[in-house]
Amino acid sequence: MDRQPVLEGERLLLRPLRPDDWQALFAVASDPKVWELHPANDRWKKDVFRAYFDDALAQGGALAVIDKLDGAMIGSSRLQGFDPADGGSVEIGWTFLARSHWGGAFNREMKRLMLAHALQYVGRVDFRVGENNLRSRRAMEKIGGRLSGRDGGVIQTASGPARHVVYEITRDSFASGPLSL
Repeated sequence: MDRQPVLEGERLLLRPLRPDDWQALFAVASDPKVWELHPANDRWKKDVFRAYFDDALAQGGALAVIDKLDGAMIGSSRLQGFDPADGGSVEIGWTFLARSHWGGAFNREMKRLMLAHALQYVGRVDFRVGENNLRSRRAMEKIGGRLSGRDGGVIQTASGPARHVVYEITRDSFASGPLSL
C-alpha cells in the first residue's frame, strides 16, 4: 500500500508532506484553538510542533492537505501503522485542519479520499482519538466511525496522561456508510 499517495477531490489535494512544507504547515498549526481539545494541546508551540513535523517526515505516510481553490496549505493527516496481516489494517490519524476549514465538508472529503485509497488494500481503518476530544469523536461518528472496543492506549502529553479510544471503519461499512461514493 502506498502510504503517501496523491489524492484529489472536488475541494482538496492531498500529497506527500515534504520538508519544505514546514512554514506553511506551522502557520496553520500555530493557532492554539486548533489544539484546544486535543490531548497534545501544546502542539501550537514551535518546538512541540517541530517534533511532530519531524516525526511525520520520519514515519512516512504523512500527507499535506491543500485547498484547491487557492492552493493554500490547510492541514495534514497520516496513514500509519500499516499491518497487512488478517485482512489488513492501517491507521488514519494525526489529522488537523485550519479553523477556516472546520465544519465538516473538508474533513469529510479528506477522510473519504484517504479511506477510499486505504480500503483498496486493507479491510479495516483505525482511528485513535483522545477519549476527551469530543470534537474529534463527534467528527468520527459523523463519518461512520464505530467504537471498536479495542484499547487505544495512554499517551503522555504536556498536560498529563491522555487515554485514547479506537474507532474503525471497515471496507463493508464504508461501502454503505455516510462517506460512500
